[in-house]
Amino acid sequence: MVRLLPLVAAGIVGAGAQQEPALRLLTERCLPCHSNASPLGGLSLETRDAAVRGGAGGPSILLGDPPASGLVQRMRLPQGTPGAMPPGGPPGTTEELAELIAWIEAGAPWGNEPLATPPERTGAAGDSAELQLVREIRALVVAQSRREPASPAAAYDERVPGTDVSLRMVPIPAGEFTMGTPASEAGRAPDEGPQVRVVVDGFWMGAREVGWDAFRQFMLREAAGRKDPERLADAVSSPTPPYMEMSFGMGITGYPAISMTQHAASKYAQWLTAKTGRYYRLPTEAEWEYACRAGSQLAFSFGSDPAGLEQVAWYWENSGGQYQPLGSKQPNAWGLHDMHGNVWEWTLDGYKQEYAGGGALSNPWVRADALYPRVVRGGSWMDDAPALRCGARRPSTPDWKMQDPQLPKSIWYHTDAQWLGFRLVRPSKLPSAEQMHAHWNSASAVR
Repeated sequence: MVRLLPLVAAGIVGAGAQQEPALRLLTERCLPCHSNASPLGGLSLETRDAAVRGGAGGPSILLGDPPASGLVQRMRLPQGTPGAMPPGGPPGTTEELAELIAWIEAGAPWGNEPLATPPERTGAAGDSAELQLVREIRALVVAQSRREPASPAAAYDERVPGTDVSLRMVPIPAGEFTMGTPASEAGRAPDEGPQVRVVVDGFWMGAREVGWDAFRQFMLREAAGRKDPERLADAVSSPTPPYMEMSFGMGITGYPAISMTQHAASKYAQWLTAKTGRYYRLPTEAEWEYACRAGSQLAFSFGSDPAGLEQVAWYWENSGGQYQPLGSKQPNAWGLHDMHGNVWEWTLDGYKQEYAGGGALSNPWVRADALYPRVVRGGSWMDDAPALRCGARRPSTPDWKMQDPQLPKSIWYHTDAQWLGFRLVRPSKLPSAEQMHAHWNSASAVR
């Protein structure tokens, strides 16, 4: 019988000792994205306990069966293929793969000390131009954090440089919650479980969805022929000029930006990071639900009775058939407006029919292995109450581009998703450049 090996990323054997080649491989190639500080897919390879817990993708090593081990399978994938390891970095060599296989066959020996994350590479040979750009942006963020240390308990306004537009960011405390909905919840769909305990690090989140005033600074820069004064921001790719009026007559000033792809939303986050020196990205699905609930385990952040939506949400019953001004309804207990209704919101995750179980997950992220489906949350102005519940989910589909006349279809716009927007988060812990690259490019690597 094949036994599950508790994959332990421990192995700095001691001062002056030579590290096992496979453990050196984990340290240098895996740990930047799988440490306690940046557990990609919920998997940390730093300590015994963290490795035993595993991640959202299940076990990475099966003792006595290297071909069935997820780590081996992913290293065998061609670089650029969804799920390939290491993400965003140069591919593993044949020799490295052989060392890993031999290590698993030998019982995966390791020492008792945690792996130590190696110093981050800058401009390493084999890096793509995009990854090199991300490394430079990360260095900017590190320098900015040294100049302006921020309290994770304090709200702040992020002004988009060169404009009078600002984004209100509110602190979301670290904590643990039950993700998903119970079978007894009215309106529950089959993809809202099984319920699982999730641990979430603290972060800041946009008090409102990103509005047109902010997004158009990025979306229309190519159409206007504008160059960003910040060199790194100017190097971030931006949308091609839209081929129709993207607000569809529903309003611009003070209204949520809509109809962008997940890729466009992620590139906006990268662009804003490069302009401000503070790291922004889309929320993971777990972060989004945790923030929406704001301590509640009921159907809505305010309780179970959908009658309460009138105070906090724009939906089919009261929207007048279009989106409404940002922040014009009451916020939830953590100061977040429109988490119920107005527009659906992108998350960072690929869509799976069920949540990964097997114990509490730490900061899970389901990295997509295809362009469709991805997860949006929150419901919109054209939905009924059940779609606005904290645990409700919706997968993206190619139908969201049906009106797009281009061949191939645009990577920037979802013309048929006039109820789709996003908001940003700023994690309290800065991840590695490789993981930042994966966050900002997850929707482009699998096109």
